[in-house]
Amino acid sequence: MIVTVTPNPSLDRTIAVAGLARGEVHRGLRADLDPGGKGVNVARVLAAAGRPTTSLLPCGGPEGAHLGSLLRDERVPVVEVPVHGATRSNVTVVEADGTTTKFNESGSPLDSGEARELVDRAAELAAGAEWLVACGSLPADGSEHLHADLVRAGRRAGARTAVDTSGPALAHAAAAGPDLIKPNHDELAELAGRPLPTLGAVLDVARDLRARGVGAVLVSLGADGALLAEGAGAWHARSAPTVIVSTVGAGDALLAGFLGAGGAGPEALRAAVAHGAAAVGLPGSRMPGPQDPRSASVRVTAVDTALTLTGAAR
Repeated sequence: MIVTVTPNPSLDRTIAVAGLARGEVHRGLRADLDPGGKGVNVARVLAAAGRPTTSLLPCGGPEGAHLGSLLRDERVPVVEVPVHGATRSNVTVVEADGTTTKFNESGSPLDSGEARELVDRAAELAAGAEWLVACGSLPADGSEHLHADLVRAGRRAGARTAVDTSGPALAHAAAAGPDLIKPNHDELAELAGRPLPTLGAVLDVARDLRARGVGAVLVSLGADGALLAEGAGAWHARSAPTVIVSTVGAGDALLAGFLGAGGAGPEALRAAVAHGAAAVGLPGSRMPGPQDPRSASVRVTAVDTALTLTGAAR
């Protein structure tokens, strides 16, 4: 069982347009409505592949009820923590060339009792689970320590713990010693406090985090694939070029693929990158099904430390 926790879930509406021009009226070519939030997306991929999973999330207002309904339609087991504030809605605009523009609401605050209930329920679900995975942004005015609290709760329950978040929440969670963190290139650079122009620079930061108590570091690098650093070694994986339809949720699919393939080693990294590549070829926030990833198109190699990366974190 893999339990995901999403403190700030969302309803995600994606609108496809020919092109985006500021101040103009646009006619949508297609619109999709999907359940959203990093942990929600991880659970969607796992459930579609038949992996036992549960999605834990706060739900409030009509939006929260709709979110739960959409997840149940996808046969994702859901545990809801009722909250006073309404679940947020996000809007993504995707242009014909794959350029993606996102408008994310901050999310209603969780009061101290609601946050405590979320951690307590996570601890209950983690008992006997293989992984407890804490994912995504925090609601407005949320405690920067919430993901770290979830890591400690999962560890006490006997589960391995993974975190996919950013900013101060990632720093606090990493200090709590999770078994895995999954930042992207920009998030890792922010955590390190410096640009990371090469694969070697990324590996140096990953090794430093491991030396400070993080079990493994999985870094998504966009078109440059992903890097994994763990006790058994370090590897880089890259997929064959993919036509980009939407980048929304690609990192979440990557994490789900990694965990679903065992959560360690080069073959799990291969599965991760195959899932991420499959996700960018799908519209909206749609997550890949088991038929979508193409692992044979992914090349896993030793880390070329001199490789210059193409992402913004350069």
